Amino acid sequence: MIALATRIDSGGPYTDETITPVIAGAIVRDGDGRLAVRMTRELAALRAETPALWYIAEDDAGRRVGFGQVPVEYAAFSGVLRQLAYGHVRDRFAPHVMSAVIRREPSPAGPLTIMGHGKLTELSFTVLLASSVGALPVALLMVLVSFIATPLIVRRSLAGVAQIAREAERIGAGSRAARLSEEHVPVEIAPLVRAVNDALGRLDEGYERQRRFIASAAHELRTPIAILRVKVDAAPEPATRRLGIDIERLANLAEQMLDLQRLDSAWHEQAFDLALLVRRVAADLAPLVIAADRSIEVVVDHAQQVSGDASAIERVLTNLVQNAIDHGGRSVTIRVQGTAVEVEDNGPGIPPDERERVFEPFHRLRPRSTGSGLGLHLVQHVVQRHGGHVSISDARGGGTVARVEFPPVRPALRDTP
Repeated sequence: MIALATRIDSGGPYTDETITPVIAGAIVRDGDGRLAVRMTRELAALRAETPALWYIAEDDAGRRVGFGQVPVEYAAFSGVLRQLAYGHVRDRFAPHVMSAVIRREPSPAGPLTIMGHGKLTELSFTVLLASSVGALPVALLMVLVSFIATPLIVRRSLAGVAQIAREAERIGAGSRAARLSEEHVPVEIAPLVRAVNDALGRLDEGYERQRRFIASAAHELRTPIAILRVKVDAAPEPATRRLGIDIERLANLAEQMLDLQRLDSAWHEQAFDLALLVRRVAADLAPLVIAADRSIEVVVDHAQQVSGDASAIERVLTNLVQNAIDHGGRSVTIRVQGTAVEVEDNGPGIPPDERERVFEPFHRLRPRSTGSGLGLHLVQHVVQRHGGHVSISDARGGGTVARVEFPPVRPALRDTP
């Protein structure tokens, strides 16, 4: 627009309009009512700045006063200047002495029409200056909107997205029924949230069908396994009775599958004494340890209460001790340290590259006639369900240390019987 306006204008420079208020302020009336010019500070400065200054002032009665070398071409304006209110006269050739401005101005002598020539101004500069001054507030407003208002608006409009992101972070294996809320999300994102909720629903249905199948299969296996155990134990042939080891392995596998299923369906959380639970597990397993010609020891450094399902944690400790008996050395030590339990043996140990894989289902270090490969997987599943952590490391004198760490008991459950 500036370039277009500059190109359309072809009249050359014109006189700055700011001279007419200065001239009007210096014109007064003498004792006879005629117009006279008194030298003011502003007019003196204007005359010093513009040596070619000239002007004509005329009141409504036709009385005139002037200054400087008024071009003879403007003599015809005498007596008619008072009929004009505003205008610009611009000549085409340098030094542009005929360029003049006409303005109606108030003065100490009353309303006057002033025609004058002063400092010249190019149109392009004036248009550029006017457009810059006009655009500056707009630019500042855009900066404020861009750096202040826009982030606030975006943050407010996407507050629902941040909320569903926090909800999504809380969805896990223990909260499969949870869904993302659709109330406060933008309309454009609502279809995505509904699609995610539908996908979560389908995953829950598939997980539930799989869980029911595993539980049903494990439960149905218990009866034929029990019948086989009775028949094998009563068989007269030694070779048949040796099948009892394999049947025991099947029974243990079925029970561990049921343990995994019970974690989701029969969860009972309470606060209990961890040291007392460890001593009970050691006492229950003592006959098995003695029969295997092993020793077991319980060391309590300092004990704290733990919150969770006591029966599930008891199965964790039982699996760890049985694993130490089957794969460890001659002695097993259970050490209680606050809310952590260590099961240490003096066996051959577990290679570092296998210490994460042993928690995978059905993974075994070496082919054995016993063991299902689900024990440590069950341990990890239960510990993670309690918000804890299980790790395996080397023992000081050789062997393996399985360490289980539980979070501190929540205040709401503290001292619960």
